[in-house]
Amino acid sequence: MAHRDRISNLPEELLLKILSSLPAKDVAVTMVLSKRWKFLWTLVPRLEYDHSMYQDDVDGSSRFSRFVHSSLLLHEAPFLESLRLKLDHYSCAADIGVWVKTAVKRSVRELDIEINSPSLSTPVLLPWSLYSEGCKRLVTLKLSHTTLVDTSSSSPASFTSLKKLSLVHMKYPSEDFVLNFLSNCPVLEDLVVERCHDDNVVVIPVIVPSLRRLSLSRATDRDDEDKRSAFVVDAPLLESLDIADHNDMKRLYLCSSTIKNAYPEGSVFHRLVHLTLCTCGRKWLKFLSRLLRDSPKLQVLRFEQCHELPDDEPRPCWNEPSSVPECVVSSLETLEWVKYEGTEEEKGVVAFF
Repeated sequence: MAHRDRISNLPEELLLKILSSLPAKDVAVTMVLSKRWKFLWTLVPRLEYDHSMYQDDVDGSSRFSRFVHSSLLLHEAPFLESLRLKLDHYSCAADIGVWVKTAVKRSVRELDIEINSPSLSTPVLLPWSLYSEGCKRLVTLKLSHTTLVDTSSSSPASFTSLKKLSLVHMKYPSEDFVLNFLSNCPVLEDLVVERCHDDNVVVIPVIVPSLRRLSLSRATDRDDEDKRSAFVVDAPLLESLDIADHNDMKRLYLCSSTIKNAYPEGSVFHRLVHLTLCTCGRKWLKFLSRLLRDSPKLQVLRFEQCHELPDDEPRPCWNEPSSVPECVVSSLETLEWVKYEGTEEEKGVVAFF
């Protein structure tokens, strides 16, 4: 009793912070501790609902659904900082729609919907309320095993505050939808895309001027090994790029004007045959040496200056590799240089080849 009383005497702000780290099911039961705790659970700004905590119950799905409905209805915090839904693939899409709509009405800042689904045969459609009501307040959006709604028939959604976006094993209406969706995230800085074999699109276009960190991966369980699947990336402020499917990548375009970490050290692009490297940044020659070393099957190499190099920018320096890369002597067939200017570093590269 004494221990419980000491905890009860803590400031409300600290108690809410402690409760925010617990699953919603555990938070709700604190109402029986004392009068001080009776309504405290309704003010917790971060909520996490985990369907797996009910999997041992005969009527688990129904009990879980009723609990989420009731606790969200009773929630009284000034705004909902975070809502995380860890759901079973049998979860009712209508229920999810109601929960998301309730969350966006509470000005949710972070929304994480994780569905334990082995396939997208019956994907969950995200409700229209996410686009029409909550999109201007969201800062973080994480989605897995769901389907984005095509908003082309109405006013496009604009996620004006969204800075972090994660799309894992999603299904999309079309490539144009993905392009429009991302273009309506004007301050997006972090993007994670993990593709699956039946996501309904060939190319994922990532054209985000504000993007700084990008992680990309493709499915490894594709039924058809020859199925076309690609990313197109145009992100001039990009600082970090993590490519998780480098063993299967055949074409790569890379601009090093601002990027800090192109790809993990030790990676080998076993199937890369076509490389376009932008020559507008100071680091492009450093990346060239790495890519030649790590692309043993490269056949086509193209240099292109896509952006203007500032006059006060120091010129890059070419350091010839200590050994000739495997691709240069065994597979490289075509070397193309767009806007060749004959600078000292460019002459050094040409002399090397």
